[in-house]
Amino acid sequence: MLDIKFLRENPDIVKENIKKKFEDTKLPLVDEVISLDIERREIQAEADNLRAEKNKISKEIGALMAQGKKEEAENVKKKVAEFSQRLKELEEKAPSVDEEIKKRMMIIPNIIDPSVPIGKDDSENVEIEKYGEPVIPDFEIPYHTEIMERFAGIDLDSARKVAGTGFYYLMGDIARLHSAMTAYARDFMIEKGFTYVIPPFMIRSAVVDGVMSFDEMDSMMYKIEGEDLYLIGTSEHSMIGRFIDSIVDENTLPLTLTSYSPCFRKEKGSHGLEERGVYRIHQFEKQEMIVVCKPEESMDWFNKLWSYTVELFRSLDVPVRTLECCSGDLADLKVKSLDVEAWSPRQKKYFEVGSCSNLGDAQARRLKIRVKDEDGKKYLAHTLNNTVVAPPRMLIAFLENNLNADGSVNIPVALRPYMGGKEKLIPTK
Repeated sequence: MLDIKFLRENPDIVKENIKKKFEDTKLPLVDEVISLDIERREIQAEADNLRAEKNKISKEIGALMAQGKKEEAENVKKKVAEFSQRLKELEEKAPSVDEEIKKRMMIIPNIIDPSVPIGKDDSENVEIEKYGEPVIPDFEIPYHTEIMERFAGIDLDSARKVAGTGFYYLMGDIARLHSAMTAYARDFMIEKGFTYVIPPFMIRSAVVDGVMSFDEMDSMMYKIEGEDLYLIGTSEHSMIGRFIDSIVDENTLPLTLTSYSPCFRKEKGSHGLEERGVYRIHQFEKQEMIVVCKPEESMDWFNKLWSYTVELFRSLDVPVRTLECCSGDLADLKVKSLDVEAWSPRQKKYFEVGSCSNLGDAQARRLKIRVKDEDGKKYLAHTLNNTVVAPPRMLIAFLENNLNADGSVNIPVALRPYMGGKEKLIPTK
């Protein structure tokens, strides 16, 4: 959410930013906010003047009564009553105007960084760099669920009976591989100096409103019926929510945290073959990284965060590339975003396995996360998040890139301590 003072003083910049994101339907919101803001400040000014005048003439009543001027005192009382009635009207009107301003401000997009490429959608995202040599083996790579089935490692049919589509049972070596990846990712981030956290897996609506846009909430979040609780779509929601309405000592920054959680997502819409299996599902697990920092440090942290994901994937022998998200592919709260994509030898192309986002002060403004410097001055923190690893998609990339012609799967050196020292997985079928 933008600072209303910034919008008030820079409406053309805000409108140009909306155009860059190809969200022209939101352009009228800027003028509507400016008009409502004028109305709100007029209400405040009139209320302040009425209070001052009311206090001033209220003092006259006692003096007039003391002088025996009861009639004049009664007239002043009537005036005070009139002021009180008007004040009540203004005080009742102000919250509704504030709410109308907030509703519009919540859907006006954040100002994107000047370095963000301009484009309408994800088809216009820009490749930055490739890491590792993409290999197409001289044998056929099966679909990822077929690979898992060779290890008796997945049961989709039973999951559909129990929970419906978009769920799965993982078993045996595949389940162990899944857990090994999250454990390895956890320790990888701890070695980078991040503090490990297991957060709540449900959050209140006030936190939901603070961490994401309305469009994201509608397409992602599951609501707990009858309670003010939502299942988290990613641990970032719960982790950033931890600092709601708080003042952070500047000397403690940056806060570097890595969190594990299950994630729950609606994943609305129909999806093609490549998004079945364990690619696009309603429940999965993820290791995340979160940073709360000074504004001037956020871009440095942005570059560190995505580089950690690249480093982790390369340590598991998975080629990846980085992709700069264009303006039209950025969620409204984001200043800048970069995707990490893994190579799929089967599809002969890359697919998304992680996303790094700098949200500037948008989440901090919504959640009132402030920093106090050594002089006692307060300012809004910047927040960032990035996927370390989401095992379902990592499983796809890992299995395809480490598969041998005989159906066995190589275990890279980094992962072997988490797999009981195994160097290979041998299929049972």
